[in-house]
Amino acid sequence: MNYDVLILGAGPAGLTAAIYASRARLATLLVEKTFPGGQLMMCAHVENYPGYLGGPGIQLSEIMRQQAEKFGTESKCAEITNVDFSGREKVVYTAENEEIRSKTVILCLGAKPRRLNVPGETEFSGKGVSYCAVCDGALFKDKTIAVVGGGDTAVEDAIFLTRYAPVVHLIHRRDKFRAQRIIQERALANPSIKVHWNTVVKEISGKESVDYLVLENVLTGERSCLATDGVFILIGNEPNTRMLEGQIELDDLGYVVTDENMQTNVPGVFAAGDVRRKSLRQIITACADGAIAAVAAEKYIEALE
Repeated sequence: MNYDVLILGAGPAGLTAAIYASRARLATLLVEKTFPGGQLMMCAHVENYPGYLGGPGIQLSEIMRQQAEKFGTESKCAEITNVDFSGREKVVYTAENEEIRSKTVILCLGAKPRRLNVPGETEFSGKGVSYCAVCDGALFKDKTIAVVGGGDTAVEDAIFLTRYAPVVHLIHRRDKFRAQRIIQERALANPSIKVHWNTVVKEISGKESVDYLVLENVLTGERSCLATDGVFILIGNEPNTRMLEGQIELDDLGYVVTDENMQTNVPGVFAAGDVRRKSLRQIITACADGAIAAVAAEKYIEALE
């Protein structure tokens, strides 16, 4: 079947785009590799989304999914392996060798956790190394935990992890956090959080699982060992855009370049959410991107017809 709007990725941006496209009576297909929600599924508590008084991210994503399907959005679980945006009709290929054709495509591919790329990280992945506090926090009940990072996710998740661990070591390479002020204040006031300023992880080590980290002070070069049962690496994300190389314009970091209407340099191809080059990556900005992209796609289709 050919579609009017094909949305790749079912995070907040993709789900919002689906709501708007379906309400416009456009034949809309939402394709997601795993499950709807994207990184929203990893949020233990959402409190800054207007109209949502607070709760787990999975709850908010489920509301969005139901709303999209209510207006007629079709959903498909599939892994996208390749795309062809060279023609007027856009073609997407899945791992099952299926072709999906559409008049427009909205890229909501999101991003994946950035790695430290230090010795031991790969070896102990799933054995004490984690990239999702909500997913794995309960595994470290009454144990010592380390968190690496200084942005919203790292600082907020360090607070979350104190539900399980008596001590959470928060390791940051600078002398101040990048997180929102209110989140910083909560972390610094929490007696269970010990902050290691101007510090980086040089190695993750252990026997069968993580036992300790080798730390280095970036100012003095002094190294030390920190005993810990687990480390959560929360240093940002990398956009899932490898399949798009050579198809649309990407910036130096791999993010999709768009105009204010979410239009890429290829007519009929739009991008929304964390995959796009932007200054603020939040649920609300992802939703705004998705709404704008869907409306722009509708106008593009109207112009074609």
